[in-house]
Amino acid sequence: MCFCKIRTSLKRLKLHVPLGRNYSSLPGTNIFWFYKCNVHLITCVFFPLLNRIRNIGIMAHIDAGKTTTTERILYYSGYTRSLGDVDDGDTVTDFMAQERERGITIQSAAVTFDWKGYRVNLIDTPGHVDFTLEVERCLRVLDGAVAVFDASAGVEAQTLTVWRQADKHKIPRICFLNKMDKTGASFNYAVESIREKLKAKPLLLQLPVGEAKTFKGMVDVINKEKLLWNPNSGDGKDFERKPLLETSDPELLKETTEARNALIEQVADLDDEFADLVLGEFSENFDLLPAEKLQTAIHRVTLAQTAVPVLCGSALKNKGIQPLLDAITMYLPSPEERNYEFLKWYKGDLCALAFKVLHDKQRGPLVFMRIYSGMIKSHLAIHNINRDCTERISRLLLPFADQHIEIPSLTSGNIALTVGLKHTVTGDTIVSSKSSTLAAARRAEREGEKKHKQSNEAEKILLAGVEIPEPVFFCTIEPPSVAKQPDLDHALKCLQREDPSLKVRVDPDSGQTVLCGMGELHIEIIHDRIKREYGLETYLGPLQIAYRETILNSVRATDTLDRTLGDKRHLVTVEVETRPTETSSVMPVIEYAESVGEDLLKVSQEAIENGIRSVCLQGPLLGSPMQDVAITLHSLIIHPGTSTTMISACVSRCVQKALKKANKQVLEPLMNLEITVTKDYLSPVLADLAQRRGNIQEIQTRQDNKVVIGFVPLAEMMGYSTVLRTLTSGSATFALELSTYQAMNPQDQSTLLNRRSGLT
Repeated sequence: MCFCKIRTSLKRLKLHVPLGRNYSSLPGTNIFWFYKCNVHLITCVFFPLLNRIRNIGIMAHIDAGKTTTTERILYYSGYTRSLGDVDDGDTVTDFMAQERERGITIQSAAVTFDWKGYRVNLIDTPGHVDFTLEVERCLRVLDGAVAVFDASAGVEAQTLTVWRQADKHKIPRICFLNKMDKTGASFNYAVESIREKLKAKPLLLQLPVGEAKTFKGMVDVINKEKLLWNPNSGDGKDFERKPLLETSDPELLKETTEARNALIEQVADLDDEFADLVLGEFSENFDLLPAEKLQTAIHRVTLAQTAVPVLCGSALKNKGIQPLLDAITMYLPSPEERNYEFLKWYKGDLCALAFKVLHDKQRGPLVFMRIYSGMIKSHLAIHNINRDCTERISRLLLPFADQHIEIPSLTSGNIALTVGLKHTVTGDTIVSSKSSTLAAARRAEREGEKKHKQSNEAEKILLAGVEIPEPVFFCTIEPPSVAKQPDLDHALKCLQREDPSLKVRVDPDSGQTVLCGMGELHIEIIHDRIKREYGLETYLGPLQIAYRETILNSVRATDTLDRTLGDKRHLVTVEVETRPTETSSVMPVIEYAESVGEDLLKVSQEAIENGIRSVCLQGPLLGSPMQDVAITLHSLIIHPGTSTTMISACVSRCVQKALKKANKQVLEPLMNLEITVTKDYLSPVLADLAQRRGNIQEIQTRQDNKVVIGFVPLAEMMGYSTVLRTLTSGSATFALELSTYQAMNPQDQSTLLNRRSGLT
């Protein structure tokens, strides 16, 4: 790109800085400084080298210190000039009003900054279970992650969830033991919990100097150096590295030497190349092994995900963040080190994944994209594979939390923010044109044939998206007046596009709009956003549980539909069998008997399956979705000229008849529950859980606290946070996560049905 074009683009840069935020002259890259320098430096802003890009996420249990860690990272990298605080409500990544009021992260925020010549695209993710999808869709596009732990608590409930998500996407991780200054902090306990609960192999790269109130800094195990922060430095920028000496720190030196030798042996067991080096040149004296060789081997081991580097610090007290940044650039992978199999089918052509949508009042929908190959430019026409449509990117932006910088183009390996895409949603695959899609599909099919795989496997990889969990809560929502219904529909449409875990449906009987979400907090936040962002005072109905239904026995039914419309007669006769299945599935299993001819199925199969699926959306007991049901079509007789709509209607009616005849069962959501409580309040908490049909699995000891782990029906947990605070004087915390759906006992089911029918 020529210098004059870049200069023109830079003149058009627009930066909207919210009041109360203290930034450097321009976040992160300080582009105006680059503007005064040469073309090479300006090019580095827009086209950083692929091996010097790091796409990382910060993930953890709620209140482990993710946002505070992110805030310190941005400060030390030069992105901000002042330290933000969650309690003060002035952090960069928690910019929503609800986030600042509640002190929690609700939606993920992306920030781009530089550290020692590396471009880092960082995403701060939520820790609350209601916003698990936010973590899921961000991890889907990241190359590495930093797992933050509360050093006094170790591995907590949501930590397990985000760790499993990272495992699913095969993401290399670094562990950061935060809050080392907190009362009850224990480095050894936290490391042991990582080993036992996460089944990971921790590589101790640092040892703390003191714990809790005595925490001063840490020891760099690889270089045998002591890192101490100046107590008079308010912002933590001043710290010194001192080599450990026999004269000044004999005990610490001995402990560090033992830790370094153990680290070398651990890495040698996991990496053959490093093992050959150690056994050859340095077998007699590990002290002679260069730090660079050990760091390179740790990088390989981290990429292979056979072990995780562990660091420690205190984000709130500004200790340990700079070494964490060094570890991110040193041990986590660049985009070119991640093996994405589908890239070979695109041959360097554009391939990007839309992983998040935001609605901006001025710009309209903003779509976050991870560019896997090729280049994205402003005013570029792109093809959306999932929607099978062509759209045009009007503007291209670099994300800086709630503000953005307009840029002319961005290369592969980066995260971009696009303006002007009207139809693209989360999980859509973006390519340069329809022809490039067909070419990639042909290459994938050829590869599939070579390996004797079905071609649809290749298609799944081409269209890899984000798994959206099923909602567990729902309630009705009404506008203040009938005239405001279109405004409410528009608001919900925008919010659904932003948040795919939010489902909206219209009740066919009452005509009411129903919100379906992941939890009480999720629906509460949506309600608040409709009020603040769209100016609508809506009314929520009582919160309901998303039950499901199933059948317990096999039933056959027949039905005939005979109707004359105009001069055409529509006649269909159907016989179906419904039966329970052993495998758990929300979608009905549809089978066809041999007596049903193939020629007949070719014409009517789509209509049959549409009819079956529409019935299974609403069961006969509560109108909840059916689960674990198999439906076999035994007979189908169609009069010539009968429309597919009539076929679908007859099949629906026949299946409905069979479901009503069968013995029916309500399934209720069962939640994994973890409560952290002091010993003094354990008894009242257990007594309360017994009344809530709770099933206690085990009670663990975590420092001075007890951790109660078990299962409890979601219906019994409505408003539990208030009850738990009352029982424990506000000292206990709990985490809920959907486990499975279980059958209700006959008495509880009868009570539920009577309540729904208005008999109780």
